[in-house]
Amino acid sequence: MTFDLVISGGTVATAADVVRADVGITDGRIVAIAERLSGGARSIDASGRLVLPGGIDAHCHLDQPQAPGLAANGAVMADGFRTGSISAAFGGTTTIVPFCVQHRGQSVTAAVEDYHRRATGEAVIDYAFHLIISDPTPAVLGQELPALIRRGHTSLKVYMTYDAMVLSDRQILDVFAVAREERAIVMIHAENHEIIAWLADRLEAQGRTEPRAHATSRPLPVEREATHRAVTLAEIAGVPLVVVHISGGDPLDEVRRARSRGLTVIAETCPQYLLLTEGDLDAPDMEGAKVMCSPPPRDTAAQSALWRGIEDGTVDIVNSDHAPYRFDRDGKLRAGARAPFRKVANGIPGLETRLPLLFSEGVVKGRIDLQRFVALSSTNNARLYGLHPRKGTIAIGADADIAIWDPEKRVTIRNDILHHNVDYTPFEGMEVQGWPEIVVSRGDVVVADGALQAAAGRGRFMTQAVSSAWAGERGGKPWI
Repeated sequence: MTFDLVISGGTVATAADVVRADVGITDGRIVAIAERLSGGARSIDASGRLVLPGGIDAHCHLDQPQAPGLAANGAVMADGFRTGSISAAFGGTTTIVPFCVQHRGQSVTAAVEDYHRRATGEAVIDYAFHLIISDPTPAVLGQELPALIRRGHTSLKVYMTYDAMVLSDRQILDVFAVAREERAIVMIHAENHEIIAWLADRLEAQGRTEPRAHATSRPLPVEREATHRAVTLAEIAGVPLVVVHISGGDPLDEVRRARSRGLTVIAETCPQYLLLTEGDLDAPDMEGAKVMCSPPPRDTAAQSALWRGIEDGTVDIVNSDHAPYRFDRDGKLRAGARAPFRKVANGIPGLETRLPLLFSEGVVKGRIDLQRFVALSSTNNARLYGLHPRKGTIAIGADADIAIWDPEKRVTIRNDILHHNVDYTPFEGMEVQGWPEIVVSRGDVVVADGALQAAAGRGRFMTQAVSSAWAGERGGKPWI
C-alpha cells in the first residue's frame, strides 16, 4: 500500500490498548495500523514518542455573545474560533465543542445561524456545537429543538443558576422531555441559584465584595443540592444526564448514588478543580479575579476526592471549561479595577493546558494509566457527544486526528508560551512533564516544530449522532 502519511516507530495508545505500531493515513483517514509500514509520501518518525488520539475538549466557550444578567455584562471573550482553535491544537486537542447560546427572546435556530457565521473560516481544527437553552418557549420545545436535534445538534445544556440563564425545575423537565423524545443528551450546570443570591446579598451587606467572597457565596452544598435535584429531574424525565464541572466530593457522591439506582449520570471535572484552591482567589490587587469561575475551586480535600473519582471511574470526562476573559477593562475588570465579585466575569482560560496538566498530574504521577488518560480526554467525549468512531480513537476508518507526545519533556507553563488571546493563565509557573510536539488533524500536520502549520478555516463543522449514553443503563458500570 501507499499512504499520504506514515507515522512510524511510536507507541500507539487508545482507551483500550497500548502497542508499538506504525499508522498509515490516506485522504485524512487512518487506513492501516501495523508493526511496520512503508510507502508513505510523507513520514513522521515517532520513535520514543507516544502516538495518541487528538484530544477532544467538549466544554469550552468561544466568541460567545453575552446577555443581561451575566456577571460583568458587556465583558468580551478574548478568544474566537481562530485563536481558540489554535490554542487547542498547540495543547494536543484536535476537536472542540463550544456552546451556541440562545438568549431569552431569541430563536434557537437564529442563534445557531449566528454561531455558524462566527465560526466559518476561522477554526484550524474540527468543531461541533452544544446548544444552550435559556428560553424554552412552546415554539422552541415543539418545533425548533426537535428540528435542530434531527439535524445533528444532539447535545444541549441548561443552567440552574445565573439570572440570564437559570431555568425553573419545570422548564428543565420540559427540555428533558424533548431530549427524551429526540434522544439528545443534556448537560447541566448544577448550582442552587436562590442560595447563591441569598449568600451574595448578605456578603455585600457586610462589605465583602473581594474575589474570595465569590467562593464564599458558592460553597460546596450549593453544588451538592443542585446535583441531587438535577439527578432527580433526570430520573423523573427518564433521560441520561451530564453533570458538568464537578468541583468536589459531595456532588460526586450524588453521582455515585444515582448510578447505584441504575441511572445514567455522567460526571465531568476540569483541571482547575484538580489543581487550584479557593485560596488562589486571595491574591492581592484583584489578581484573585483571574481564578474566578463557577463553581469556584475548593480545597485540597475536594481535589483529593476528585482524583479518587478519576481513579475509580466515577469521573468520565475532563474538559477545560475554557472561558477566556482578559484581565482588563474589556474582560474581568469591565466593571472597574476594584469591581465587586458579582460584576467580575466568571471563567478562566484552559484549552491549551488541559492535556499537559492531566497527563503530568495523572499519568506521570501514577494516578491513571495511559488508556485512562485517552478515555478521559478524548474517547469518552467522542462517544458521549456523538462523534465516535470518527473521532476519539486511533482505528481503521477514523479521522487521522493524532497528537504525538514527548512523555519526558518538561515545560514550565507561562502565559508567554501559550497561544490563546488571554493575557494570563491561572496555571502560571506550574511545571509539567509530557507535551504534544506534533499535532495532526484529518491527516494534515497543524502543529510542528513549535509553529502553526495550518490555515484558518481548514477546520470543519461536524454534526453529531445519538449519544452512547442512550445505549442503556449505566448503573455502576462504564457507560462506554
